[in-house]
Amino acid sequence: MFHGTKPGWIEVISGVMFSGKSEELIRRVRRAVIARNKVQVFKSHLDARYAGLYSVSSHDGTIVEAEPIKESREIIERLRPDTQVVAVDEAQFLDAGIVTVANALADRGVRVILAGTDIDFRGERFGAMPELMVAAEIVDKLYAICVVCGGPATRNQRLVNGKPAPYDSPQIMVGGRESYEARCRHCHQVPRKDEGQGDLL
Repeated sequence: MFHGTKPGWIEVISGVMFSGKSEELIRRVRRAVIARNKVQVFKSHLDARYAGLYSVSSHDGTIVEAEPIKESREIIERLRPDTQVVAVDEAQFLDAGIVTVANALADRGVRVILAGTDIDFRGERFGAMPELMVAAEIVDKLYAICVVCGGPATRNQRLVNGKPAPYDSPQIMVGGRESYEARCRHCHQVPRKDEGQGDLL
């Protein structure tokens, strides 16, 4: 783990769905608690899957309590004076201000841990995750296993009625295994209509 001359830094855990991001965030939170650090955990209010709105849960069912937020500024508003570690799950759903918030917290001596998927179902950047990765001292990019070929999965395959979602679908659609699969670059499909012909570009 990173230790500078002073406390305060940013860690980003990125990767596709089912790669273990939330599990890794929970692991770091639990270790911080064991070390007797004062910890606060936040998550986007959009994610109420698995254990509900007031906790962070991994796909395998591991849970820690969390405070749901709609905007990144709420982290500063709710921060307790003695908090040493701030963890944020599903950071891709938060506004661009999360970058400023994370930097401000790190500058004042707080260890900031953020987890989120940096790539959307189209294979494009997701929210402020790329900027957070640039600002961070530590970046861990995790991958899953492609359900089609078994290779390293680096893409989120969105499914609608069992078929790949078209490119013009909304960027945000919260879901689990019923709506998404982890796939590699070569097995990932995003249908895009070319002048009404319906062919993949």
